[in-house]
Amino acid sequence: MIKAIIFDVGGVMLRTESRDPRNAIEARHNLAPGESEIYVFNGEVGQKAQRGEVTIHALWQSIKDKLSLTDAELAQFKADFWGGDRMDYAMIDFIRSLQKNYKTAIISNAFDDLQDALHNDYQVTDAFDFITVSAIEGVMKPDAQIFESCLKRLQVAPEEAVFIDDFQHNIAGAAAVGIHGIHYTAGMDLAKALAALGVTP
Repeated sequence: MIKAIIFDVGGVMLRTESRDPRNAIEARHNLAPGESEIYVFNGEVGQKAQRGEVTIHALWQSIKDKLSLTDAELAQFKADFWGGDRMDYAMIDFIRSLQKNYKTAIISNAFDDLQDALHNDYQVTDAFDFITVSAIEGVMKPDAQIFESCLKRLQVAPEEAVFIDDFQHNIAGAAAVGIHGIHYTAGMDLAKALAALGVTP
């Protein structure tokens, strides 16, 4: 019997609907296509920031230094980098409807400012009983530790939880712990996928 539904953030409820602003960054600073994401997410400092080894402020400072940006240029970089991202508020409403019968949570590989952004910028934290952030936990998906930490806080067994993520390797990490997984793809019928596991609002 499912008692908890756990969601990823980026690529699931918060998606990059347009890459135009990131293309603008790369054109402006003579970066290769996709290089802005390497600077923020996949480079050495970005990975350290997602593990909580350095702060989000240290990450932005490293980008400022590497690209020789002024304060104004860094502010524009940040604005453009997130400029194409959109929160799926229809999904958020669906998650709120699940709260009548299920615990809801987040597990996200993210920086130490995620909770502030979800609360202040997107105003969605009320939809979740607990938010697990890699930078706070000091470990990233698909490591078993981050899943086990969330389950402990939710007070549910692995087989009583469903995890939804857009990366298959993260789904595999959850499955290794014993959690049911749904590999999210844009446009899929999430309610139907959850119903197949016995989850209904």
